Parts: sequence; C-alpha cells; structure tokens
Amino acid sequence: MADKPETREEKRKLKKRKHKRGSGLLFKIAAVLTVLFVIAGAVGSFTIYGLVQSAPEIDDDTFAFANSSTLYDHNNEEIIALSNGENRQSMSIEEVPDHVKDAFIAIEDVRFHDHSGLDIRRIGGAVISNITNGFGAEGGSTITQQVVKNSLLTAEKSMTRKVQEAYLALELERHYTKDEILELYLNKIYFGNGAYGIVTAAETYFNKEVDELTINEAALLAGLPQRPSGYDPYQNPDLAEERRNTVLYVMHEHGFITEEEYDEERSMPVEDMLQRGSEDQSVSDAFMDQVYRELEQIDGLTAQMIYNGGLEIYTTYDADAQAHVEEVLNSDQFVQYPDDNFQAGVTVVDNRTGEIKAIGGGRNQEAGENRSNYATHIKRSPGSTIKPILSYGPAIEHLKWSTYQQIEDEEMTYTGSDQVIRNYNGQYHGLMSIREALTQSWNTPAVKTFQEVGADKAQEFAGNIGINIEGSVYESYALGSFDEGISPLDLAGAYSAFANEGTYNEPHTVRKVVFPDGREINMQPEGVQAMSDYTAYMVTDMLKSVVEEGTGQLAAIGGVPVAGKTGTTNFNEETKQKYNIDEGVPDVWFAGYTSNYTAAVWTGYPRIDENSYIKTREDRQIAQHIFREVMSGMVNEETGEFAKPDSVEEITIDTSTGERADSSSSRSDLVTELFVTGTTVKDAYSLVEDEWEKKQKEAREEERAKQEQQRRERERSEERERRKEEQQETDNDEDESESEVVDEDGLNIEIDPSDDESNEEPNDSSNDEEQGSDEEDNVEEEKEEDKKEEKEEKKQEKEDEKEEEKDEENNESNSSSSDDESDSDESDSDSEEEDN
Repeated sequence: MADKPETREEKRKLKKRKHKRGSGLLFKIAAVLTVLFVIAGAVGSFTIYGLVQSAPEIDDDTFAFANSSTLYDHNNEEIIALSNGENRQSMSIEEVPDHVKDAFIAIEDVRFHDHSGLDIRRIGGAVISNITNGFGAEGGSTITQQVVKNSLLTAEKSMTRKVQEAYLALELERHYTKDEILELYLNKIYFGNGAYGIVTAAETYFNKEVDELTINEAALLAGLPQRPSGYDPYQNPDLAEERRNTVLYVMHEHGFITEEEYDEERSMPVEDMLQRGSEDQSVSDAFMDQVYRELEQIDGLTAQMIYNGGLEIYTTYDADAQAHVEEVLNSDQFVQYPDDNFQAGVTVVDNRTGEIKAIGGGRNQEAGENRSNYATHIKRSPGSTIKPILSYGPAIEHLKWSTYQQIEDEEMTYTGSDQVIRNYNGQYHGLMSIREALTQSWNTPAVKTFQEVGADKAQEFAGNIGINIEGSVYESYALGSFDEGISPLDLAGAYSAFANEGTYNEPHTVRKVVFPDGREINMQPEGVQAMSDYTAYMVTDMLKSVVEEGTGQLAAIGGVPVAGKTGTTNFNEETKQKYNIDEGVPDVWFAGYTSNYTAAVWTGYPRIDENSYIKTREDRQIAQHIFREVMSGMVNEETGEFAKPDSVEEITIDTSTGERADSSSSRSDLVTELFVTGTTVKDAYSLVEDEWEKKQKEAREEERAKQEQQRRERERSEERERRKEEQQETDNDEDESESEVVDEDGLNIEIDPSDDESNEEPNDSSNDEEQGSDEEDNVEEEKEEDKKEEKEEKKQEKEDEKEEEKDEENNESNSSSSDDESDSDESDSDSEEEDN
C-alpha cells in the first residue's frame, strides 16, 4: 500500500513462514470454537483436527480470481463464463473515505478492528438464535469470515463449513492486515445490477467515484450486499430506503456519525439520490436478470457465489429466440414505433415445461444504461387479458358453462355503487354467448360472469395459474382494474396453462445448478393440474375466436392456430385532468399462444405525462404486431392444432330456439359450440334462461300497465268531450226559448226587448253570483263523477290482476310440464346417441 515501505507481496513474504498445522494452532482454534454451542456439543478436538486438515490452503493467488461460474443454454452449450463477464473494478483501501468504510463496518462487523477473525460476542448471539430457532437460523460471520466464505467455501450451513470457516478466518488474519481484508471485501462484494465491487457500485447507482460518495450514499451501498435484488433501489426504492436508514441508525448508535448527520442524511428520498451510470451491458441482460433472481432463491447461495462459486448453471436460454425478440423491439424492420421513449416488455414461455425461452426487457436499452426490465419487473393493470382468468375460465371450471352460455350485455353498475360499467364503444349489445362476449371484449358480461362464479373461486382459479392477488378481489378486477398489477412474465405463465391442457408450470430460466463438489440442485418446478382439461380447451377455443374474428385479428399468423386476448387500461379522471388527456390510454397488452409457445406483451410508457401516453389507434395495435412478429419466429414443425379432449363435446345449436338443432332447423340459425361432456344444452344455460324469463315477465307487466294507463286516459278524454257537447246543447236550447214568445194562436211573435218596460237590466252583482254558483255546481258534479270512475277503474284493475295471476299460474304449470317433457326428450336422445 502506497504509504508503507514494503509492497503487499513483500510484506506477506516477511510475515509468511512455513506454518505447519501444529498442535499449538489447533488448540487455539479448539479453544475459540468451544464457545460455539453447536460445535462444542457435536464435535471434539479430534474431529476438529480432521476438518482443519481438509480445509483449503491460503496462498498468494487465493484471492486474485475466484473460480468462475459457467452458464449453459437450453442445449447444454456453454454461453458465458460469469467471472469474465463481471462488471468489476478494484481500488486500494487508502482511496476509500473513512465514512464509507465506517458504513460497512457498522452494519456488517462493528468489532472488526478488535477481533482476530472471529467475533465471540457475535457468535454468542448466533448461538442463542440457533438454540431458539434451530441450527443455521442466524450466522455470526465477521467481514473476515465473509471473505473466506465467498472466496474459498460454499455457503452451505453445515458443521464442516463452520469449522473450516473459523479456521480459515484465523489464518486469513495472520496473513493479511485489517485494511487488506477490508479491501478484499469491498472489491469482491456484489451490489446488484451487475455491479461487483464498490467502484462499480458507486458508478452504477450514483455515477460517482468512490471518494465522492456522501454518507447516505455509502449507507445505501453498505445495505445492499445482504439482499442485492430485494434492496435494489431501482426496483424497490421503499425497501432500499428502509435498509439505508437502518445502516445510518447503526452508524449513529456506534458513534460513526453525529445525531445531526443522522437526521439530515436519512431525510433524503432514495429515488432522489440515484443517478444512472454508464456501465456496459450485454444483449441478454434482461434474461440474466431473471437467472439471478432464481439463483438467489437457493438456500445458502450468495450473490457472490453465483459469479465466483465455480458453479455450472444450466438455463433455458434460447439464443436465437432471444436475438429475434431483441431485433423486433429495437428496430423498425418489423414494427413501427411512435418514438424512442415508447416501451415494451415480452416474455416467451414453453407451454409444456414452463421454460422461458426469451425475455425482451425493453427498447433502446443501450450499453451504459441501467435498465428497467419491462418483461419481469413491472406490475401493471392487465386490462381485458384478465377476463379468461377471473371470469370465463372459472365459470367453465366451476359452473360447467358451455361456450354458448347466454348472457346479456346491458347497462349495469358495480354492486353497491353508482359507477356505470361501459364498453369501449359506448354501446350495449343485448343477449349473446360468452364466446361472442369474449371475442368482442364486452365488459358487462365479464362482470356478470364474475358475479356468478364468486370472488373466492375466481381468486383461487387465478392463484392456481400464478396470478396471486393479495387481499379481497372486487368486481372491477374482472376487467383488469387492480393496482397491484401483473408482469408479462406472470401473464405468459398463466396463459400457458390454457395451452397445456390445464397444467401450470411456473415459468423459469434455470433448469439445474451443479456445484464444484458434484452436488446438483434441480430447479425445474413440477407441473400442477390447475384446471380441468375441458376448461383449458374451451377457453382456448374462445380465444381462437378473438384472433380469428374479434379484437385480436392483427396478432394472427398465417396458417397457424393462435389463441389470444387483447387488453387495454384507461386513465382515471384525475390523471386526465392533470395531464390534459382527451383521448389515450396508459397500457396495451396482448397475451396469446400457439400449441407449443406462449408470449405476453406489454406496451406503454415508463412515466405518464402530457406527451407520454398511447395516443393513436395505430399505437394501440403495436402489442399485437410485436406478438405476431415474435411468435412467427417461434413457429416450427411441432406447431399444430390444439387437441380436443374427450371431456369436451361439440353440439350444434338452433339459435332460434336455443336447443339442439334438428332436421327442421334453418341452416342460417345453426352454430356449433363446445359443452362439457355429459351436460345438456338446457343445463348449460339454465341460469341465464331463468333470468331471461324473469326479465321477459317484468317487461310484459310493464307494457300491460302502460297500455292500461293509456286506455284510462283515452276514456277520460272521451267522457270530457261528451259532457262538453251535452252542456253546449243545453245552453243553446235555453237561448232559443228566451228569444221568442208564442201567442194564443200558436204564432211566434218577435218581441223587442226595448219595448218591454219590465225588461230592466239586471243587477250585475246578482248575475255574477248566479253564474258562479252554476259553475261551482258543475265542478262539484265533475269531481263526483271522476271519483266514481276511479273507484270503478280500481275495482276493474283488481279483477284484471286476479285474472292475469290465474292465467300465469296456468301458463307456468303448462310450461313446467312442457320443460319436463323437453328434458325427457333430450335425455332419451342422448342415450340413443350413446347407444349408437
């Protein structure tokens, strides 16, 4: 090191002697290890001696390069040696600021400068945990032990490894100074996102040199090695911030920073700290992201061992498929993209095995960019792609609905809400089959189907094919409107179960891992029968209709049977107003499959603003174009039709009657649909038929009441006219009698009123009173007559209702008898067909 008179090599030569594993050292080790409950209770000095004898040697080349791990593709061909692909730079410990060293020491090994490789107090805490929770529940590893473990040993939680780790830690402390050991640790440790060593980590997360790191940046980095993917600040900023604050708290508790520094540093949000670096990335980084995730799930396998453990990692990687996906996403040769910010994520899965063949993590992710993986890491609302999963699949599975099951597309609201459920075209389309409802992606039938199935069964069905929805499931979920969302990886796995006769294989990139000692771990999940084969086939057949004649026609591949579903999400009113969005959507999906592969595609923008959202109809079609181009490259001689199981029966229906077609049926009324074998046509849609009859009855009653009201109003109007005419005739007769007098001979003599002295003009007031009295009498008479009419009408209504009820009872009795006969006829027909 720069400020010392001798080089590291010279110093080691001065320190190093031919250390024999003599009795003195062994007794020292035995004395230290007797503190450990698990060791003291299980082994003796003689056993310890044997374990020490078999421990690896420490020499000058031990830490130069660890054994590289090797990745193999789906054909077991070597594709990469991970040590050669590590993004690592080294630096001298003298170049590391004190607060950076303090952060790692505080969280990893606070008594690092005080022990000789083993921390007795830390071991004691681990012993208590092991007594309480079982051996291996908690470790007591120092930084020295971690260097040993990551460079020389496996992460296996066994007695042998613990003894050898303790011995080698003591040996390492004899050969190296504390600064040298800390330097080895900081240069070797894995920080996630392909960053090995603190130099690369500083650039990856903050685009800085190590000597430029602040206290809170150092704390963030110090918290990553424990769980690099779990605390990834790009993917999990909340968890990363919580971990960073834990490191800051420990630094404060042990006096590395002041209280003022602690309060100030923890106040900054992690997302505001990040600054993307410019490290090189490989074309298959999106695929490798998933490989790392799966390997980190192996108990005892650390992130460092993935690269430096000498492992043989056998993956599902298909180089040709991966290259094709990358080409589709990153060129305009296949798909015309609106701009460079438009993003897409694609996952391609083998239906029979669940093996992931290719992952398209995004577009325009050139070298030097820290990627967001839009195929595996995002969680977005899936839109209508969820309809087969939460509505129609469960209905066929649990209710044995046919693809002809009738359901009405009509205006409705969610239960307990006034929010109206609308279709994308703003219209409703009446009674239809669930095949048509899914083919055209109408919304109210999906919600009604979800209601028939029930939330619990729908949620269980989804969970069986990898769509795990936490908490309660609401009716709006049937249209894909749930915040937690899913990824293209999740959706591809779920749809592959429909393609695989109902068997779900969890999507995976790693087939097996072989350790240097020959031990193997099989990573291929066992298939689970998630649904009946009839459900899988009937859903598949409906999804074929989506591609052949519905909303997914642009995803069709000439001459190849394809099943699939479109999906679109919508902005809420708040977002529309915030960004002044009139027309446009945030996400568009397409998920589909052939007989051998499934692909799920998401398209959209990473962040929504005034200019970043899917605006045009053409842009909404891009997901289908991507699917078609990607899957066209996956077609081979094994791609064929989907095999119909014996549990499914094809039945031709006469749509004019809703029954099986017969010789009298018109060809234009015929349609062939799928039924669960053993169910009758009537069984298949009885639930909806009952509802339909109920609505027809209500409509008839409403129409009858309307006609009756019109009749009454008409009669009243006629009666008023009649009275008016009678009154007019009476008035005319009175006028005539006053204007003439008859003499004794019967002659009419005209009288001039002016010659009659007695003909004085009557008093105005008395005349008015007489007229008013006459009018009041007429009004009272009309009221009395109206009341009388109303009573008679009510009486007549009651009599009519009684007659109608009697007629309906007779009709229902006849109908019931007729239905029974019909069922009997169908049963006879079925048995005859079976006999034949």
